[in-house]
Amino acid sequence: MDAAVAQTLFLAVCLSSLLILFIRKTVYQRDKLPPGPTPLPFIGNLLQIDTDGTAKGLMKMSEKYGPVFRLYIGPEMTVVLSGYEVVKEALIDQAEVFGGRGNMETFNQVLQGFGISFSNGEIWKQSRQFSIMTLKDFGVGKRGIEERIQEEAQFLMEELRKTKELPFDPTFIFSQAVSNVICSIVFGNRFDYDDKEFHHLLRMINESFCLISSIWGQLYDIFPNIMKNLPGPHNRIRHCLEILEEYIRKKVKQNQQTLDPNSPRDFIDCFLIKIEQKENSSSHFHMKNLIATVFALFFAATETMSTTLRYGFLILLKYPEIEERMHQEIDCVMGRQHSPCLEDRNRMPYANAVIHEIQRFSNIIPLNVPREVTKDTHFRGYMIPKGTRVIPLLHSVLRDPTQFSDPDNFNPGHFLDENGGFKKNDAFMPFSAGKRICLGEGLARMELFMFFVSILQNFSLKSNKHPKDINISPAVSNFGNIPHLYEISFVPR
Repeated sequence: MDAAVAQTLFLAVCLSSLLILFIRKTVYQRDKLPPGPTPLPFIGNLLQIDTDGTAKGLMKMSEKYGPVFRLYIGPEMTVVLSGYEVVKEALIDQAEVFGGRGNMETFNQVLQGFGISFSNGEIWKQSRQFSIMTLKDFGVGKRGIEERIQEEAQFLMEELRKTKELPFDPTFIFSQAVSNVICSIVFGNRFDYDDKEFHHLLRMINESFCLISSIWGQLYDIFPNIMKNLPGPHNRIRHCLEILEEYIRKKVKQNQQTLDPNSPRDFIDCFLIKIEQKENSSSHFHMKNLIATVFALFFAATETMSTTLRYGFLILLKYPEIEERMHQEIDCVMGRQHSPCLEDRNRMPYANAVIHEIQRFSNIIPLNVPREVTKDTHFRGYMIPKGTRVIPLLHSVLRDPTQFSDPDNFNPGHFLDENGGFKKNDAFMPFSAGKRICLGEGLARMELFMFFVSILQNFSLKSNKHPKDINISPAVSNFGNIPHLYEISFVPR
């Protein structure tokens, strides 16, 4: 063989080999999964997650594996996103891909994939669009709902005066106040504070939220087929949720019997009218979806807001100097006679900053409600297969040291500029972000401002503990951050 031909063939073989290696390496790099710890059979990486709060444990893992990492929670692969920049890129910049909802069996054993919280595809799109429009029709985001909150705030003030400065656990009085606002929309009426049935429903919401956030609830979500056959407190979750579901069924039945399509009284009426107008088989307006949608609105609007109020007043007991400064601003801007309204928020930067910091610090849903990628996606150099469960770690956003100067401590200065004015921060994501952002965000922000300010306008706070002995770390930190139980006295000013 001619030497020149041999050299050419040798060179061709070498180049072909290099090309094959390059292609294989490129494909591998393109399709590689995020890094993460080696899982054990069946239980995955459960034993490697720090028991000092799941969110904190995942943040520690991100220090080793980076802001995008994988782990196995039981047999299921999960991708965790940590830090503001990464979470923003996923939930906002790639909102469509990261807009799926991951499963939580604790809820779905009752909701069955319907409603606005744990549904996907057309069910979710139709339910969410309808809910947003109907809430607006009933005044959410407008003066109408503001007046409803003002009215409920006055009922709450009356109840607090009845305590006659005696210390008590504020859990359910706060639940009653915030729940009455959403009840007036979905059920068309508020409840008296001494209504026994209402109080029982709120106990079911509170108990189920605590259980879902406990280790028992977490184990049920991870191993549902095993846990549903074992005794334990996790079995109370279904019992509590079914009581709520049955109450909603009863209210729907009552509305059906007196429905006037030309004059809807509440959210349930509007949904029933939509069911009657159903034009094609692809519509998801049916009874199961109605019950699941009302369930989600009732549960979420009650428990997350009441827990935030309860956590917030515990923090103010810890820092009486912050309470006093809020009193001063309230007295200067509003006085004692004028009921708080939404316009006051722009004139009260310190109170606004404190309420934002309460939400940031308390971080009621630290793990975020799980997402799911809707298609195979390449994200930050890694391949995430379609259907993968994703945890966009809200705790890592609200405690991101690149966004908040003193992230692990309570500091209203995080939301104040050098002149004492209110300062927004894009990393403030207690309601999540993107396509799955909480649809009740506007209502929740109104409630928090008006309830906090109304109470501090009328009362001073008193604890039977010294501030230094008050523990503001969560008593439970898994799905939810739940504050320690405490007693508080409301002293008329």
